[in-house]
Amino acid sequence: MITAAQLRAARALLGLDQRELAKACGLSLPTIQRMEASAGVVRGNVDSLMKLVDALAAAGIELIGEGAVSGGGGRGVRLK
Repeated sequence: MITAAQLRAARALLGLDQRELAKACGLSLPTIQRMEASAGVVRGNVDSLMKLVDALAAAGIELIGEGAVSGGGGRGVRLK
């Protein structure tokens, strides 16, 4: 899953504001705002989360999960 911190970092890497991200993934602005305000892992319905993750992947974002191979360890994001 994606954390709120990963979501904010991914958006920053892409240079998108919340409104642009909402449009790119077909979600409402309040939904993106709620997701980013979450503590820890983003919660939401599966369809919304898949739209978000798919849109980030299509834009070139790779999510690094907990325990995945990464130089610094831990969760994160990077451009593909």
